[in-house]
Amino acid sequence: MVLVDQHSLKFMEELTNCFGPSGFEEEPSKIVRDYVTRFSDKVYSDKLGSLIFEKKGTAGRPTVLIPGHMDEVGFIVSSINKQGFLTFNPLGGWSDQVLLGQRVVVRTNQGMVSGVIASKPPHLLPAVERTKVVVMNKMFIDIGASNEEEAKAMGVRMGNPVIPESRFSTIKKKVFRDGKKRGEDVIAFGKAFDNRIGAWTVAEVVRTLAEKNIKHPNTVIGAATTLEEEGLRGARTTAYITKPDACITLDTDIAGDVPGIEVNEAAAKMGYGPSLTTYDSSMIPNQGLLELVIRTAEKSKIPYQLSQVVSDTDAGVIHMSNAGCPSIAIGVPARHLHSHVGLFSMTDAENCVRLVVEVVKQLDKKTVDGFTNHATV
Repeated sequence: MVLVDQHSLKFMEELTNCFGPSGFEEEPSKIVRDYVTRFSDKVYSDKLGSLIFEKKGTAGRPTVLIPGHMDEVGFIVSSINKQGFLTFNPLGGWSDQVLLGQRVVVRTNQGMVSGVIASKPPHLLPAVERTKVVVMNKMFIDIGASNEEEAKAMGVRMGNPVIPESRFSTIKKKVFRDGKKRGEDVIAFGKAFDNRIGAWTVAEVVRTLAEKNIKHPNTVIGAATTLEEEGLRGARTTAYITKPDACITLDTDIAGDVPGIEVNEAAAKMGYGPSLTTYDSSMIPNQGLLELVIRTAEKSKIPYQLSQVVSDTDAGVIHMSNAGCPSIAIGVPARHLHSHVGLFSMTDAENCVRLVVEVVKQLDKKTVDGFTNHATV
């Protein structure tokens, strides 16, 4: 590893372990703020809680916005029944199939309360129902209470946020391509990779620019945005405040290298480099910016992948902000997103930082203006 030293790896661990579902991002915001303050020229927030940090280059313009949302998927308590069990609504998208039997943590005014997602035991279901997927509104969170009063005495109430209980860890593996050993990689396991990886990458880009004294002909504005999983909301206010001339959104991508996924469904693979989104359900990237990123990756010998995804990213609203903003989304492929435990390659994350730094070095006013100076046919 070159960029991912022990300091940045510890930052990744702290950031992914912390508590911060959509609408409750105070903890990741503080962690990012504490990390970026020492190498940013200015740090501030919008009124939805998105954290914004600036690194001035050799010119004030253009403004290059690099956002990565810091919220994670989670849940919110919707009721406490008479037996002391909690019903819940999702914060962000969840598949019903990944929930049963998983441990969670409920944050209350009295502290954290452990629980497990459960449902009516399969032993008591009619045979015809045992093979059906249990849907979320038939599940509940068991915190060990035996009635409503006990649950409330633990501090639980409607509106409490809930996240998966899952801790960050890593393994080192040997990498093989075409039957030949190609070095080593570090694979991370944990929750909230969508999108603490992006928030981490943004911070590492700004850190690299500052600590390596890299010249860049623009002002870089990093952002750890809120409420992406609930409608890309923090991205809207961040774009309104910063008025970017170009945007490089950093997010995760679905790693399609698992059984049952075809290339046309998810082309990116874990360990093969960051992915450049050529289309998603909220944005078609600016083609000039996309071509610049591809040329930069190839010139710098940074591995990359082309991808198309069916989900949205912060770029979906940022590229329509103000009079429009040339935008692209770059992702780190991760397996098992929106579940209790995902996996991603630390080498992919490192290469994502390298790629964005190299692109930022080229984004002067003439280049950025060229993204939107369309010739008349």
